[in-house]
Amino acid sequence: MSMNFQFCKKYFLSCILLAIPILLWDYIFTDKLPKAFQPAIFWKDIPSFITYGENISRLIMFVFISFMPLKIITNMQKNGLLLYVAGTLLYFAAWIILIYFPDTTWSNGVYGLLAPAYTPFFWLIGIGFIGDSLFLKIPYKRWLYFLVVIVFLIFHNWHTYLIYFRTH
Repeated sequence: MSMNFQFCKKYFLSCILLAIPILLWDYIFTDKLPKAFQPAIFWKDIPSFITYGENISRLIMFVFISFMPLKIITNMQKNGLLLYVAGTLLYFAAWIILIYFPDTTWSNGVYGLLAPAYTPFFWLIGIGFIGDSLFLKIPYKRWLYFLVVIVFLIFHNWHTYLIYFRTH
């Protein structure tokens, strides 16, 4: 029993824990965002290569962070945690502005509407600095995680950009 617990605890203490506040935020507040972000509009008529590119790269990214041990020991990991926290706050602020001030120039402009799509860059890169290895017995290259994040963000921002031009 103890070995099973240690095995589960090891995988529970992964960088996926850092995604939980983001996922909860998205789940709780998505329906409060402007119409353009509602699923019926946001996912309508998006080219399949963008949809597949975005969702496949998102899945790969979450697999990566699920297998990255969560530990804050080195200076790089500490700086990564600071970047993650700052990026998360920036991401939340982007949503709050869109929710509470939807009729402002910012919220109706391209930079405001795309803010929830480009601000994840900071918290995702922060996670990349925190995760310096994998639980798996394979060599870990941090640049590969960063590449997946960049690919995801390209598709995610492209998707949101299409929504902006469709709705404005």
